[in-house]
Amino acid sequence: MPPVAFLFLLLLTIPLIEIFVLIEIGQSVGTMATVVLVISTAILGTWLLRWQGLHTLARVQATLNRGELPAVELVEGLILLTAGVLLLTPGFLTDALGFGCLIPIVRVKLAGRLVNRFVTGHLRPHGPGHRSIEGEYRVETDRDTEN
Repeated sequence: MPPVAFLFLLLLTIPLIEIFVLIEIGQSVGTMATVVLVISTAILGTWLLRWQGLHTLARVQATLNRGELPAVELVEGLILLTAGVLLLTPGFLTDALGFGCLIPIVRVKLAGRLVNRFVTGHLRPHGPGHRSIEGEYRVETDRDTEN
């Protein structure tokens, strides 16, 4: 399935599922309790997101101070951004997905897989049309050109 079609399908089905779940929970625990739950999860999620975001930012700075590229930490930041969007979207399904992104072990493993896939998977030459250029080189200095 093409990515655009998949995204369109998600944009259609997730709100429908959220409405269904909200109605079911509203009928079970009441309308006010459902509204309080939705608002509470948004507040708790925002607080956890801020805490996790600051922790990830500190890890980015530590990685940069070591002279390394903080690829995994930057992808974790994007996952945290996604978690924030999911947590601020009203509904229990999106809250569950958002809270899942806030679990450090889940986030680190997901970020590692994404970095592996996009960095090593797409930049690595592969396929029958791949050609490599081989050769030798020599570094010349000003002294070499004066003679």
